Amino acid sequence: MDFIELLKRWFKLKIALWNKENKIVFKQGDLWWCSLGVNLGEEIFGKGEKFTRPVLIFKKFTGNSFLGLPLTTHGKKGTWYVETKVRDEKQWVILNQARILDKKRLTNRFGVLGSAEYQKVKKRFLEFYGS
Repeated sequence: MDFIELLKRWFKLKIALWNKENKIVFKQGDLWWCSLGVNLGEEIFGKGEKFTRPVLIFKKFTGNSFLGLPLTTHGKKGTWYVETKVRDEKQWVILNQARILDKKRLTNRFGVLGSAEYQKVKKRFLEFYGS
């Protein structure tokens, strides 16, 4: 599929998300599949029909918005990645892709990051953005 067709599919879904009635309740530390869409350059993409990828709800701002940190299962090294465990599977939180998101993008919750793992991510986040 060419890029223009991919964008058309994303825009169609984005319009549907915009109009979506959403009674989702989320909290800090939750793990959700989130429609991130088609993005530019090095910005992380969502995949599949709903352009989703796993995201950690890092900081809840309002009942509708949050700071999300995408995850990947591909082993990564560097100051902007935090290795963590989700359901006994290694995942890497991608700190340099932090993004303010609306809950209309959330599709389904698949877990909660454990307290110790969340604190590890929080510590690394503050180090990464505080330096």
